[in-house]
Amino acid sequence: MQCLKPEPELTTTNVVTINVGGENFQTTKQTLTQAGPNSLLSQLAETTSDRFVDRDPVYFSLLLSLLRTGALPSKVKDFDLRDLIEESRYYGIESLLTNSLTNPSQLDAFALQKSSILPLNGRDSPSAVATTPFGSLHVSHGSKITSFDWSLTRKSTVLTQFPAVDSLLAISPDTAAAGATDFSGLQILDLQNGSVKQTLNWENATRSGSTVQAIGSSGEFLFTSFESSRRNSNSIMVYDLNTLNPVTEIGHNEIFGADIDSAIPATKLRWVSKYGLVMASGSHSGLSGVSGNIRFWDIRSGNVVFELKEKTDCFSDICVSDNLNAVFKVGVNSGEVFYTDFRSLGSVNGNSNPWICLGDKRKIINGKKEGFGCKIESHGNQVFCSKGGDIELWSEVVMGSAKTSNGSEDQSTKRDFKKNMMGRVKDMGGSRISNLAFGGNKMFVTRKDQQVIEIWKGSARGF
Repeated sequence: MQCLKPEPELTTTNVVTINVGGENFQTTKQTLTQAGPNSLLSQLAETTSDRFVDRDPVYFSLLLSLLRTGALPSKVKDFDLRDLIEESRYYGIESLLTNSLTNPSQLDAFALQKSSILPLNGRDSPSAVATTPFGSLHVSHGSKITSFDWSLTRKSTVLTQFPAVDSLLAISPDTAAAGATDFSGLQILDLQNGSVKQTLNWENATRSGSTVQAIGSSGEFLFTSFESSRRNSNSIMVYDLNTLNPVTEIGHNEIFGADIDSAIPATKLRWVSKYGLVMASGSHSGLSGVSGNIRFWDIRSGNVVFELKEKTDCFSDICVSDNLNAVFKVGVNSGEVFYTDFRSLGSVNGNSNPWICLGDKRKIINGKKEGFGCKIESHGNQVFCSKGGDIELWSEVVMGSAKTSNGSEDQSTKRDFKKNMMGRVKDMGGSRISNLAFGGNKMFVTRKDQQVIEIWKGSARGF
């Protein structure tokens, strides 16, 4: 007679029973170790003594579901987020909760709609907005910076030394780089206690002070566009993001006579990670209209790899999308959205127009600047453009790519983009949009003369 093998001991020794607030929960050691080695739950998985936790069992059941499936159950919307955060901190799994509720991959561009507003103290409207990948938010208004944690439930405000903050970059949830166009120096601020950790300065040949025109960063570097207080020179400085030591200087211009191109400092800096380049753009308004330039810098060599000179319909704002391999702009005269394929920039010469219009190419009459004040930003595979108080969403319609004779993709083929208007009817219109920013699974919007930040998010379950 064949003997039956006994069941493996794993089925019994692997089960863990935890008493939370008088209610028993059974799970496995593997589930509890998902909380991380330093968490209370991992410690409970290893102990053989009485496993009793004097906490609310209802909230524990939600967090246990998070460990089991990687997501919170739909009933979580019936609970207070602040209480859930406190419970997650007690168990040592706040990072898992953050990832579940604010993961950037959860941002559904087509479902975004205005869901709530965050009020600011004082009478100054927001001048700059900075976010972290998982949704922490810093907003400058007047000489103050107000910060919100990733859950947007905790707010703190600090007073800076600037009369007004014009450029703002989030280095971490508690640290920001801030600058002003009328006050010298880039300040690295500790936002927890309102102190200045360090001030970074740039001096030209005449040793005059310098103001900050733009800030950008990569995972490794901090980029700052400076202009001398006499407005006769400008530069882009590159710093190590961890030590804040200077690494190199690019784009140093000493301005003589009527050299307008050199006189334009970069007012927007963006890191193009796919190509390892810094995009620097700036424009100037004069008697002959608005002119500008867009330069892509290789910080290792200090050379400009690509350059676009803008004269006919200069940009009101510009962005670059790694995902779409393209540069997008809003024409200051036309208000139209244009793009140029990043891969074809190497073939652009000084006399060619690389821009392809995505709109209906309206003719401009009486020199009216239809695109003045428009903002454009890319996020994921979409491009967001503000038009007055509305937001346009541009997305590429993939039709298949043509091939050249050697089998490579034909970069000259025109790409198709479709426009959608964002939000519900009640979200449309209103004061002119002054800032668009993305953090976590949300979009943040500010408007002229309004002392609030709008939170736009999808209709996903949960908070």
